[in-house]
Amino acid sequence: MPDLIWDAGDLGCGDLVLLLRSKLRAMLPGELLELTALDPGAPEDIPAWCNMTGNRLVFQQHPLYFIRNKD
Repeated sequence: MPDLIWDAGDLGCGDLVLLLRSKLRAMLPGELLELTALDPGAPEDIPAWCNMTGNRLVFQQHPLYFIRNKD
């Protein structure tokens, strides 16, 4: 069960990543974010961003992503 659900709609990568960072910063370590992202670049951008930031991509099936906030 996610701790936060966010529908980012068709936000492009730049805005999506900035808002994603802000959403996760407001969450506690280990909490789970359910993200819906329609941007066609999301399947590549979100995993890459998670790898760079240390957040864990738990599930990915475009347009749905589950991200565990880093500890």
